[in-house]
Amino acid sequence: MTTTDTAVAQAISEHWQQVYRQLHEHPELSGEEHGTASLVAEQLRKLDGWEVTTGVGGTGVVGVLRGAPGPVVWLRADMDGLPVQEATGLEYASRTAGVMHACGHDTHVTALLGACAQLSQDRPAGTVVAIFQPAEETGAGAQRMVDDRVLERFPTPGIVLGQHVAPLPAGLAISKSGPIMAASDSIRVRFTGRGGHGSQPHLAVDPLLMAANFVVRMQALAARQAAVPASPVLVAGALHAGTRPNIIAETSEILLTLRTFSDSSRAAMLDDITRLAASEAEGAGAPVPPEVTPYDPFPVTVNTDGATERIMRTLTDGGVPVMPLTHPLTGSEDFGVFGTAARCPSVFWHIGGIDAARFTEEDQALMLAEHTIPPRFPSNHSPRFAPDPAQTLPAMITAMVVAARSELARA
Repeated sequence: MTTTDTAVAQAISEHWQQVYRQLHEHPELSGEEHGTASLVAEQLRKLDGWEVTTGVGGTGVVGVLRGAPGPVVWLRADMDGLPVQEATGLEYASRTAGVMHACGHDTHVTALLGACAQLSQDRPAGTVVAIFQPAEETGAGAQRMVDDRVLERFPTPGIVLGQHVAPLPAGLAISKSGPIMAASDSIRVRFTGRGGHGSQPHLAVDPLLMAANFVVRMQALAARQAAVPASPVLVAGALHAGTRPNIIAETSEILLTLRTFSDSSRAAMLDDITRLAASEAEGAGAPVPPEVTPYDPFPVTVNTDGATERIMRTLTDGGVPVMPLTHPLTGSEDFGVFGTAARCPSVFWHIGGIDAARFTEEDQALMLAEHTIPPRFPSNHSPRFAPDPAQTLPAMITAMVVAARSELARA
């Protein structure tokens, strides 16, 4: 690389660092990514050759780069933030109270924009479609784009590629063929009791006590499926009841997250949750049965056999180290909706975003042996989750570019 080339590369890197900071400072919740979409469209229109369409599936943005006749490759990034109050202490921390890019979607957007910039420079044969998707965190965004005829309005993919930042050493990619991420259901359990005065509990039916007992007892539900490959995960994320210490509430509400890896496991867990809630209400003498309502479903994310191994070899050859997974991750994604709707292969990988120098040999041994992250590193959705953009963005841009170029070359 010449001195001039180095200077240009440095200027490009600094540009994407600034874009990343702007996105991180201004996160937007699912379905409300208006400013993010505007920034994405503005950046894409500055690049040579990109056709830009906004408002796809709500706030989604689609860019199309057409080269000589050849394969069609879709590259996807999600755009939404989370209702989390940031606690990173970064100088470019979120300026929106109670909203943060706690899952790193700002890195996904910036990396895809950077990849679009590189692909527009050499204009490989074939067509690249860049999908900037809203509302991943609710599991609705990909389907909204499909419902808005994204497959009919834009070139149909031969393969869909996506990536996600993770609390791994920066630049390290992990993936596997087959199921790679869990299906997810959010579940609302609502108990109805009989309210009353705190001094006279014998005249009331306490829904808070029902909820508390239910949360303790539900811990056994996932344990019952421990022998199932990739056993389910069930966690209570919220419990709401009452307004004052001397008032027995009329209702209580628990919000659960359930992660499963097969339809049969999901059906069994939902049945168990419903049965356990009904048993708790009946035992407490509740006046009406509880309401159990699943919502915001995510499908299992499945990487296509063959294509996944090919892409992982491509990443390795392109300078992105890859650690193969032996079992799927318990997080969830709606990325797979695109490949399923298009009936084409899809490949998803995670890539590290934490300064690699912070990982000790013991940390690396733990990751290899148990496929888990040392607890001192904040994970996605933590108010302290803070990818290192200087190390993360170049790796994510490289991964997306080399994967796209390789697939476009498969005439």
